[in-house]
Amino acid sequence: MVGWDGRRRIRVLVVDDSLVFREVLMRGISTDPAIEVVGVAKDPYEARDKILQYRPDVLTCDIEMPLMNGIEFIRRLLPQYPLPIIAVSSLSESALEALKAGAVEFVAKPNFMTPGKVEAFLHDLIDVIKAAAHAKVVTGTADRRQRRGEFIHVPAEDSDRVIVIGASTGGTEAIHSVLGGMPADTPGIVVVQHIPPVFSRMFADRLNHACALRVSEAKDGDLVDQGTVLIAPGDRHVKLVKAGKRFKVECRSGEKVSGHCPSVDVLFESAAKAAGDRAIGVLLTGMGQDGARGLLAMRNNGARTIAQDEQSSVVYGMPKAAYDLGAVEVRAALSEIPRVIGAMWT
Repeated sequence: MVGWDGRRRIRVLVVDDSLVFREVLMRGISTDPAIEVVGVAKDPYEARDKILQYRPDVLTCDIEMPLMNGIEFIRRLLPQYPLPIIAVSSLSESALEALKAGAVEFVAKPNFMTPGKVEAFLHDLIDVIKAAAHAKVVTGTADRRQRRGEFIHVPAEDSDRVIVIGASTGGTEAIHSVLGGMPADTPGIVVVQHIPPVFSRMFADRLNHACALRVSEAKDGDLVDQGTVLIAPGDRHVKLVKAGKRFKVECRSGEKVSGHCPSVDVLFESAAKAAGDRAIGVLLTGMGQDGARGLLAMRNNGARTIAQDEQSSVVYGMPKAAYDLGAVEVRAALSEIPRVIGAMWT
């Protein structure tokens, strides 16, 4: 079936054990002329049959379901039917496990089903569905992670540098890969990942246990020291500012910039001003254009700039927008980015 503009509509299968929420999802996302809900399922076994019946482009999947939970369903499904899956749940502790299992994105259910909260949730979900329809599905995570023997060690004289990283759809695993390839003596890193509040702290905790760096959710005034990584809170903009011969971060609430809070553009533009040629900017997978303008500002101020290439990006939106602006010095596969960063110190 085609939409109003003549293009084929995105075919979506909704999987949720709640009849009420299935109706909310089906009616809500169907209001967008680019999306067609082709079916609904109450559990993974019914979903499997309807995948064969309807051949959807995108699947939305609850995490807590009868017979089999959503995370196990994703693990079992993707090797046989590699289609983009969006995890939709109120269980914050399961979000990152769903992404690790292979979901391309996670959208949090509203805690209270008030009209304003539901409307905002559906708006976000529609945007994610459109991005997921163009996403590359990766059925395993081993190829996205660096082996510890591949760490690139940084000369001591370059320890006053700073690295800023931005990502969106597909970014949690991409950031995991990049940080996993960096040594404990890496210059300080600040990260903006488009992620809801609460999940940003969980994401930081997960990374802290998985790489050689010390990773935490950023707090206002935190110093960006060698060997540390600061993850932007899911509802605050983060700016890099000079603190004597060091750098620190400012965390502030604010309106969305380039469609997001936190915004990659906000971080990158502050890095251009505060760090100049002592910074490296890295723009990873994601939908839209956030970060492109900021990466250009960094390059114009003497920073080195890297963007993930199309082949290894889940969604080649943000890196492409930056490349089209002339903001990108080097395009690199995800697995090569730690090596490229290390080479830029020399």
